[in-house]
Amino acid sequence: MDNASNNSLALYVHWPWCKAKCPYCDFNSKVPIEAPDHAQWAVAYVSEMKYFHGLVGTGKRPISSIFFGGGTPSTMAPETVGKIIETAGDLWGFQDGVEITLEANPTSIEVAKLKDFAGAGVNRVSIGVQSLNDERLKFLGREHSGRDAISALEIAAGIFPRFNFDLIYATPDQEVDEWEAELTDAISLGADHMSLYQLSIEPGTAFFRDNILPADEDRAIHMFELTQSIMDANEMPAYEISNHARVGSESKHNMVYWQGGEYIGIGPGAHGRIGMGADRTAYHQIADPARWLTRVASDGVGSAKSKTIELDQSIEERIMTGLRLAKGIDRKSFENDFNQTLESALNPHQLSHLLELGLVEIDGAGIRATKAARIKLNAVIERLIK
Repeated sequence: MDNASNNSLALYVHWPWCKAKCPYCDFNSKVPIEAPDHAQWAVAYVSEMKYFHGLVGTGKRPISSIFFGGGTPSTMAPETVGKIIETAGDLWGFQDGVEITLEANPTSIEVAKLKDFAGAGVNRVSIGVQSLNDERLKFLGREHSGRDAISALEIAAGIFPRFNFDLIYATPDQEVDEWEAELTDAISLGADHMSLYQLSIEPGTAFFRDNILPADEDRAIHMFELTQSIMDANEMPAYEISNHARVGSESKHNMVYWQGGEYIGIGPGAHGRIGMGADRTAYHQIADPARWLTRVASDGVGSAKSKTIELDQSIEERIMTGLRLAKGIDRKSFENDFNQTLESALNPHQLSHLLELGLVEIDGAGIRATKAARIKLNAVIERLIK
């Protein structure tokens, strides 16, 4: 894929509403007390887009990807989705091959809207399957069944040229052979991209409060290594630590994040990064939906806070995200963005040690973590940061 350090922009749209709060979820999502006023939300999103257009301008800066996340964006009105896409095109224009993704749940009501979302301009969906096992879906607090999930994927395949779905594994009672069978069945469903996450228990979630524990470490490691082997054998290698795709089907939007590109975030709790290298600003929007709407109505934008990212922090972010990618950090892109060599940004002693251990590789193209480093990637990254 092309490097993100170019003149394109990505747009993230956060829809905070869900029908139910999943016990493992730590995203900014809420169950509404009353149905959202979709027309009001459309006006607010358009207002924020116009505000950020005033900051970043247009010129040769087309939108390369739009991602509707949440929350549960498939509960949005297709008209709202269409208005956002239309406005983005009017303000910035689109790159050739623009990727427009919407997250959807496999419930029948939401699946019935997929054609309308395609008509609104969405060309890729990400289905929140999480499991094909009914008991595990119940444990995860999901409202659909395994049969619903399979049906949703079949319908998505008939509407969209590309689709992704998520699975969560390494749950407390899941055995290795169960996961192997489930993953094998999942691959047969024909997606070009799969996001495979080990269950993590995050503070503030229901699982955390209930002291739920994921699979023990040895079993989780075994499952992770088995996952890599199965996905490699099926020509869907990990291009990022938890994301697998056929060649050419990597998520353009997520690559912008991981390669340190620029992205605008609109909606409650959305984050954004504008500028490159030593001239980079981070901001996030007000998380509470009602307060966000009120602020946008009065000020045109619902930002909570923004700050200039110091050069050292920006470099640290690039190392942390770039080494999650199988291709690693591109040398030319890094040096163009930060005006220094890649080696000068890394801890020299630890780099030498990690090279000796075979956990990283560095050459004219850049630096990358080896397959042997995947299971201990966070520790490898921490050592490399100065």
